[in-house]
Amino acid sequence: MTNSLRARLIEGVHAAGREVLAIYQRGFSVETKDDDSPLTEADMASHHALVALLEDLTPEVPVLSEESAEVPYATRQAWQRYWLVDPLDGTKEFVNKNGEFTLNVALIDDGVPVFGIVHAPAVGGGGGSTWVGQVGGEVFKISQGVYANIQVRELPDPEAEPWKVVGSRRHGAEAFDAFCAALPNHECVSIGSSLKLCWVAEGKADLYPRLAPTSEWDTAAAQAVVTAAGGEVLNAETLEPLRCNQQESVLNPFFIVCGQRDARWENALRAI
Repeated sequence: MTNSLRARLIEGVHAAGREVLAIYQRGFSVETKDDDSPLTEADMASHHALVALLEDLTPEVPVLSEESAEVPYATRQAWQRYWLVDPLDGTKEFVNKNGEFTLNVALIDDGVPVFGIVHAPAVGGGGGSTWVGQVGGEVFKISQGVYANIQVRELPDPEAEPWKVVGSRRHGAEAFDAFCAALPNHECVSIGSSLKLCWVAEGKADLYPRLAPTSEWDTAAAQAVVTAAGGEVLNAETLEPLRCNQQESVLNPFFIVCGQRDARWENALRAI
């Protein structure tokens, strides 16, 4: 990942984000996909823009987008390296006009998310906010044109400062509440889309347990950012890092995002 390629990728994702934001601001219709999830004009505009960008910059690397035609696992399993795209993560947040939606682009190498861009066009003022991470390399946030290096924070003593736990406002509430009930002193915050992982990456949150279904494109870009920032995205049962493209289904197992491993939250996870 050269600096030049990274810069062109960021520029292209920002351009797609401006398209999405324009649709968000002027209004749009909402369709329903076969799985009952919503689909908007913005999902498809972002999909076409991002796929065109990646095919132009890296024509030798396959692209898998949430809105692509289904690619059989017999084909995908031969991919050593590919782009994994969620053109609009948090479509329900987009529809509800709370701004908590993102465009996600990840590079997967041998099942591992090694580079990611997460762009939130409606978060953080003019130009939105963008998190970029390369595993083993740089990781930073761009907000209002300012680049700032980020890293996970050290898990605080909960008696001195409560742990901050982020979760979805729509999915898995019962399991989330059970997990939190077993933790030491903490506070919970609800936020949409892959922003939850980005909050852990930049040290605004300590834990994100996801105990409800997600797909690989929902998490891969932000997983690369979290990993580059010193955190982990772990299978909730095995506590092994999530991997992509290991089976026919693109569904993730339940998982937890952490800045640091700690026996107290690991025990809480085992308890549920």
